[in-house]
Amino acid sequence: MKTHVPTAIAFVLATLVATVALADSNFRCGKWIASSDMSVTDLRAKCGEPTTRETRVEDVMVRNKDTGLMFKSGETQIEVWTYDRGSTASPMVVTIVDGRIKSMERKQ
Repeated sequence: MKTHVPTAIAFVLATLVATVALADSNFRCGKWIASSDMSVTDLRAKCGEPTTRETRVEDVMVRNKDTGLMFKSGETQIEVWTYDRGSTASPMVVTIVDGRIKSMERKQ
């Protein structure tokens, strides 16, 4: 059976991208692993309070299909929590939108 080289390369690249994305979507908190699948309550229970916390409220804008004009349909609350993990590991930035974890990324 012959494997088409570009197809094989695409599969390997997709696997690597998925692995990197998975690695950035969780981090160690003491004996626990924090992941973006957990609730904010679980994150706080396992990792404690973040080193820093920023909160902002943004308008949710939608386009009126008849006029094409934008109007405010509500608000969304965005929190950005940063966990400092010491001098040997990059800080982790957790973005929470309307009370649910949206992402976990290493701070650059």
